Parts: sequence; C-alpha cells; structure tokens
Amino acid sequence: MGMAGLPVSLFEPPGARLHPVAFADLPGYAQDDHLCAFKVFLQSAQSIAQGAPELRNALPAPAALRVVCTAALHETIGLATEARQFFENHFIPCRIETDEQPSAFLTGYYEPVVPGSLVRTEAFTEPVFARPADLDQLSPYPTRAEIEATGLTRFQPLVWLADAIEVFMIQVQGSAAVDLRDGRRVRLTYAGRNGQPYTSIGRALIEAGEIAPDEMSLARLKQWVRDSGQAAGAPGRALLHRNLSYIFFSMDESPARAQGPIGGAGVPLTPLRSVAVDRSLWPYGLPVFVDAVLPGADGGLSPFQRLMIGQDTGSAILGPARLDLFMGSGDQAGAVAGNIRHRAGLYILLPRAEC
Repeated sequence: MGMAGLPVSLFEPPGARLHPVAFADLPGYAQDDHLCAFKVFLQSAQSIAQGAPELRNALPAPAALRVVCTAALHETIGLATEARQFFENHFIPCRIETDEQPSAFLTGYYEPVVPGSLVRTEAFTEPVFARPADLDQLSPYPTRAEIEATGLTRFQPLVWLADAIEVFMIQVQGSAAVDLRDGRRVRLTYAGRNGQPYTSIGRALIEAGEIAPDEMSLARLKQWVRDSGQAAGAPGRALLHRNLSYIFFSMDESPARAQGPIGGAGVPLTPLRSVAVDRSLWPYGLPVFVDAVLPGADGGLSPFQRLMIGQDTGSAILGPARLDLFMGSGDQAGAVAGNIRHRAGLYILLPRAEC
C-alpha cells in the first residue's frame, strides 16, 4: 500500500517502481495550465466512459480510472483552479523509477504536412498504401522491402508523395496531412501495420558512423537518404528497408480528425499535451507529469514541466518510462520533435477511486 491506501502494486508495471508523492513535490506543477490539461483529459474520459473503440488496443482501463472518467463528465469546470482541484481530488502522483536516473527517456513526434497527389505524376511517384484486406489473415506479413516490391499489383494507393523518405517518415509519425495542388488538404490516419519489428534508421546511421550523434536531426536524416539515392538497390533505399515495419493508412474525413491526428486511443491529439506510452504496460487516459529540460523552436534548452495525457502509442515506445511527446503539425514541430532525445523525471497519476 502507498499514500492514502493506494494499491500501487496493482498498477506497477514490470521493470519499474512507483513511489507515491505529493502534488507539491512535482517541479513546476503549480505553474502549469491545469484547465488545458483537463480539457485534454476530458476527451479521453468521454472515450473511456463510452467504451469507444481504440485505434490500437492497449491495456483495458481499470475500474478505478473509469470511475474518474465518469466523474469528469459530470463536473462543470471552467477555471484553472477547478481543474487543478479535480486532478488533486481524483489522482495521486507516483514517481516512476527504473534502474536509470532520471528514469524516463523522451522523444518527440509530429504530424507531417506534405505536398502530394491523388494520382501518380512526374513529381509524386511514391505511393502511400491503404490497409489491405488480408492484413490480419497472414502471419508473418511481408516486410517493407517485400511490400514495396509487390507494389501496385497487390496494394491500393491512397495518395502519392514526392519520395520514399517522405512516405517513410509519415509511417514513423503515424499520421499526415497532404496538401493537394488544387488547395485541398486530405488527412491520413494510421490503419494498421505489418507486425514486423521496428528498427530506428537514425540509430543505424549513428552506429555506422555515418552521422555523429550530436549532428543527428530529422533534416540531416532525410538529407542522408536523399543524397545516398532512393532507387531500388541504392544505399538510401537499403537503409529504409532495414526497418521491416510498414504502416498502412486510411483517408480520414471525420470531424474528429479535423481537430488533429488521431492517436492510438482513438481521440484527437493535442500538441504538447498528448503523449504516446507503451500500450502493453499502461492503459490510455492516465495523466503523466513530465519534468524535463528540452530544446525549443529556437534550439535553446528550457524547462518542460507539464501534465500530459496518455493518448497514443508507437512501435518504438517500449518500457514503463518511455514516452513520445506529440509536438504538433508541420515542419517547425517536426524540427523540434526530431531534436528531442532526453532524460526526464516522470510521474504517473493513479486514480484514487476504489483505494
């Protein structure tokens, strides 16, 4: 038992230790925008309370969290002080400790906004494929290289992008907005993956000595692939093939998608408030407090101390203290996201209900 009788052991994932603390112990918590955090939590609360389907299944929400979600839907909260009180009334923060200190490792991700076409043209030659009908019927499913080799004889393109690294990056990010030449914007949402293992091509280049760790960035990675060639058999394309994982998409015109990319929990993501977690260890909807020093748009480091909500997941997000922060949409968000590879202090907020 922990603080206030909290059964920490019921929530404690393998490889981590949870230590209940007071809200006053969270660095920078008092200065956070609790109303903004509550509005993001409310989206998850509504989904959990209604039993809405998840885009990527995670651990089921425990009864205690469902109780808190139902309470949130019956609250009338319009002030930051009221939102802060809600979190403090219904949750207890627990510091996550692992064998590494600080425990958490953070990366960032974003929604690419790229030009494209609904038909193949001279400028747009790389397809983004729709989810195939046999995706859940074949095991193992073909690798990235095998899917690309089969191409249009087996898979249906949704849109066409300029080159292979752009397609690759929207697969890593899990969503995209594609701007067409006629001024329309179409939005792509994750629709499934081939189940093959994920490999970080950025890490592969660092380990091979191609890019120094302190020089690695999203722009540097893209440039290496383009400079190395993306034709069949070229080093750039071969590097992409080292990541066997392959993501399929759907064209998403839902009202929710217009609010932002849809995360694994099935709700729109909010920049700097939504976070991806290991779905095998945590249910969606739990608030987490992050205490870090991270790079900003100007490249300088500054404190990042805020309450975020677990609303997404990812193939590379593995471990109890591994988080991916959603930074927003477009190139600027991508530049910031690509520079985040930092340690942090991490606190998970566990529901007081049923304690």
